[in-house]
Amino acid sequence: MENLSLEVAYSRYGAGVSSRHRNLSSLASDGSLVLTCFGGRFNRPESGVMRYSAMISQETGSAQSVLALREHIEAAHTAGTIIRPVMVAPGTANTPRRVFVRPDLTGTVLSFDGDRFTVDFVRAEPVEEPRTRRKR
Repeated sequence: MENLSLEVAYSRYGAGVSSRHRNLSSLASDGSLVLTCFGGRFNRPESGVMRYSAMISQETGSAQSVLALREHIEAAHTAGTIIRPVMVAPGTANTPRRVFVRPDLTGTVLSFDGDRFTVDFVRAEPVEEPRTRRKR
């Protein structure tokens, strides 16, 4: 698993980092929402689902990043926008934090009350390539 910068991780989904400060969310070129997801905020409510829960009021970052996150989550909840995760695994005393993408996961905002939000991520359906017949 790669260890990326946030800028590179967001660019993998076609989204940009808006400032030098820690990005919490951004819109991708395909209209999806790219969300920075921090380890320890996930649980598995059922098989095949990774649930991410957080509170906007507890996010650290610039006021601009937190405001953008609130606006993005609200719009995604209303419109049913697809969420794409950038995972941030915390470091330990012996290892640095790791940033990586999970292109196999897509999510939707399950609930949003203006502060607390929940996103359910599931594996995207694999795209089957058409089979070609061989001539005999």
